[in-house]
Amino acid sequence: MFAIATDAGRTTADPRRRAAQASSRFGRLLWRALGLLALSFATLASAATAPTPARVVAKSPSYRLVGLLNGDTLTLRVSRALDGAPVTDAAVTVEFRGRSYPATATVDGGYSVRTPQLAVSGPTAFAFEIRAGRSTQTLRGVLTGFPKTRSGHGRVRQLGWWILNFSVCIGFLALLSRRRKRADS
Repeated sequence: MFAIATDAGRTTADPRRRAAQASSRFGRLLWRALGLLALSFATLASAATAPTPARVVAKSPSYRLVGLLNGDTLTLRVSRALDGAPVTDAAVTVEFRGRSYPATATVDGGYSVRTPQLAVSGPTAFAFEIRAGRSTQTLRGVLTGFPKTRSGHGRVRQLGWWILNFSVCIGFLALLSRRRKRADS
């Protein structure tokens, strides 16, 4: 029914059938492309929401302290400046915004402070008092490296525009293809 006989006895495919096959291939390709775009959009959106912890570094002639702030918990690592060995037998006190908070030792050799007052939104000055044996030292540092509140917002918006542009172009090509099919028949 879709074949046309030629003068040599061979048959060739009907142009309408070839157009239908090309249209279905084009449709499958279109759905695959849109699926990949949707997958990349979802990946980018999830990556944009992952927060990075803020960081504070404080140094003295004897100690080096690194702290990471995740929500309302400040995790501290104290090491000797001379050889980099971790200091696990000290009493650490954290002071910020006019109040002092004792740090508790953790199982992995660090220290942590947990308080709702740590939910800060910008650079904050800290003072760390380290008491080891008979010596006491105060280290000062500033908490920096806060993630932007709308991290990745521009990338997500740009990806949305790309998806919209591709959709418009594909729709235009589909409309143009249909008009050519009507003109051929």
